[in-house]
Amino acid sequence: MDRVFGTLVALLAASAAAAPLSLPELIARARENDHRVKESAAQLRYLKAKYQEARWAWFPRFDTYVAVAGPTPEARNDGLGGAPTTKASLMYDLDFGQVGLTVRAGAEAFLPIWTFGKLDALEEAGAKGVVIGEALQQRAKDEAELQMCQAFFGYSLAVQGKVVLSDTVKRLNDAKVVLERLLAQDSEQVTAMDVYKLEYYVKQLEAQVAATESGRSLALAAVQLVAGAQKGDFVEVEADPLREPKGTLAPVEVYVARAKDARPEIRAVEAGIGAREREVFIRERFYYPDFGIAGFIRFAYTTNATRQLSPFAYDPYNDFSGGVALAMRYSFDFPQKAILLEQSRAELQKLTHQRDLLVGAVQLEVEKSWNETQAALVRSAAQTTAEKSARKWAQSAFNAFDLGTGDTRELVDAFTALAVSAGSKLQAYHDAYVGLRQLTKSVGQVVQLELPVNTKPAPPAKILPVEAPK
Repeated sequence: MDRVFGTLVALLAASAAAAPLSLPELIARARENDHRVKESAAQLRYLKAKYQEARWAWFPRFDTYVAVAGPTPEARNDGLGGAPTTKASLMYDLDFGQVGLTVRAGAEAFLPIWTFGKLDALEEAGAKGVVIGEALQQRAKDEAELQMCQAFFGYSLAVQGKVVLSDTVKRLNDAKVVLERLLAQDSEQVTAMDVYKLEYYVKQLEAQVAATESGRSLALAAVQLVAGAQKGDFVEVEADPLREPKGTLAPVEVYVARAKDARPEIRAVEAGIGAREREVFIRERFYYPDFGIAGFIRFAYTTNATRQLSPFAYDPYNDFSGGVALAMRYSFDFPQKAILLEQSRAELQKLTHQRDLLVGAVQLEVEKSWNETQAALVRSAAQTTAEKSARKWAQSAFNAFDLGTGDTRELVDAFTALAVSAGSKLQAYHDAYVGLRQLTKSVGQVVQLELPVNTKPAPPAKILPVEAPK
């Protein structure tokens, strides 16, 4: 029983995992699992660690040593600095007497208490690094979202385009049956050339159907890649029908102004300039010393040397001492200080110019995305009207042909125009939706079409075959 229950749970989990994913769910996966996002997350982790390193820069570094050495010559006296009591203690005597070992250990540290602002500036620069990392991660997520949307709308275009083309092929095949029947009856309405012409158009449309299937497979592969699907993990897509976008865009100046505040790249370069300014400040303050508390501790023990009991006796063999003091630390490497300061100022100037170039590039990108989206919206409205007219034309041509008052050429032209206009309409819808996503990425904020007053957005639609004239 437990095995059956476990199997059912596994099957339910597998079916849930294989459920088609909508666009918002695919975007969530892309913003989390895309490899560029993971790379930027690792970079952010590194920058956060550098920030913690800057915060703890005040913590003293303990320079320690431990050594065991030998053999050591015997050194014996009365412990009060008196004369040696063994021959082995004589200078330059090769008679070492009872040889031994010496153990030495020690530690030194410097705790800065006043650095003329260098430590505070270092912490501020580290904080700017975290801002840079977060902005770069946001950029990676936005790029992953845009590419996921491009793949998703490409998949939807291929699915819906295949339905339209397949339906048109079916209608033309139905007309072909009628033509062949009329031709067999020696009808003056139809010639063999009409049948050949119809077969040609059918095969052309069938080739386009195959092309849409290839596009669907390519778009689905792109979805798998951007979603970060692992080996054996298949992501099924819930295709969304492409519908005419309703609404208008705001003036391009509005989006340009938003982009200057919202684009992560601009935030990153601004934080980079702040970090470089702090670096220049630190380099300038390197000409000032550091004041702090210095401390040390030393220990030495030799197995074959007498420990001196008098504080006035010099004892390099046995020692245990330590102390603290107010100290100043300074390095007199003036040429190196000047060179490093000049390098930091040059890097700051370079980054400032990069910021100005980036602002101009962002403005150009926003204007380009706005123009492309605006053109796609205009095409969407025009192609919608054209498709309606082509549908009426096809309906009239089919009715006339069915009644025997229309010719084959008119029927084929009408259905060809319907297929072309339907495909062009879907392509315009696709370009408009992709353009909106591109504009969103260019601005750094979600861009939505502005609906006219008292206009409600249409409810979501199901994917339905495009009906041909009956």
